[in-house]
Amino acid sequence: MKIVALAGGVGGSRFARGLHASAPDAELTVLVNTGDDVTLHGLRISPDVDTVLYALAGVVDEARGWGPRGDTFRCMDALERLGGEGWFRLGDLDLATHLRRTELLAAGWPPSRVTADLAGRLGIREVRVLPMTDSAVETWVQLRDSREWVHFQEYFVHRRTEVAISEVKVRGIEQCVAAPGVLEALSTAELIVLCPSNPFVSIGPILQVPGVLDGVRAARARGAIVAGVSPIIGGSTVKGPAARMLVELGHQPTAAGVAAIYREFLDIYLIDPLDRALVPDIEALGIRPVVADALMRHRRGEARLARVLLRAVSASHRMPVRDRPSR
Repeated sequence: MKIVALAGGVGGSRFARGLHASAPDAELTVLVNTGDDVTLHGLRISPDVDTVLYALAGVVDEARGWGPRGDTFRCMDALERLGGEGWFRLGDLDLATHLRRTELLAAGWPPSRVTADLAGRLGIREVRVLPMTDSAVETWVQLRDSREWVHFQEYFVHRRTEVAISEVKVRGIEQCVAAPGVLEALSTAELIVLCPSNPFVSIGPILQVPGVLDGVRAARARGAIVAGVSPIIGGSTVKGPAARMLVELGHQPTAAGVAAIYREFLDIYLIDPLDRALVPDIEALGIRPVVADALMRHRRGEARLARVLLRAVSASHRMPVRDRPSR
């Protein structure tokens, strides 16, 4: 089976790893959000890409969900002693990735080639990891009270999401081009998975890349299944600001609220038993809900959750495509 997964953040990286573990013979391509990318200390940092790479390579810090296991922060501590800013904590091992990426980009390599090289050197052979675009795009949010626009990392890491926002924009998205392989993967996909990632700053930017949403629609029209996993469990997120952002941007902070964002093209949606009462709301959107423990506590749980989704997809694969209410 040819599977394309859209991913960003810790939840996305873990579910992508679960997909590979549960379907090792599948041709899995992971399209990763790059709207979080930022330049700090002269280094180009791609947090979501690196989190996916570290997870698939088996070197991620499982407790944090990001960064290499066993990393230390001596460089950042020294930088702060010298008067530099250290709010974006870059571990010593992690810095090697950013140094190498920046070096290759300066040599003229596009991000997709850099990502492929890093993946190979980390031992990732059976999964293709693609940044959503080689173009420079960045997600910015508008703070509600001051109306100031700040980079997502400033809001998420520096300000710790303690300020309300009123809008999210991905700068440069209209002019960007999908990275090589992205649209091709969608054109042959039998299953497209929206990993349990933030709908506004992880999945949203990927879908906004010109050609990607059309590619999802076209895949579904020819019989591919589009399935998703809720990033919201019982009205909360395990990691990240998705629940808070849903409220501040005018959506219900529930699994059904996220499903409504994707209702145009979503066939199957996996939700946690804590959200079983939302089954009728999701069905009213024309989406088939599947109830299973969605909290990925360990790698076995990731694979188990992915297997539940794959079984639901297998049962639905020959069903006719249903009409969806317009968004």
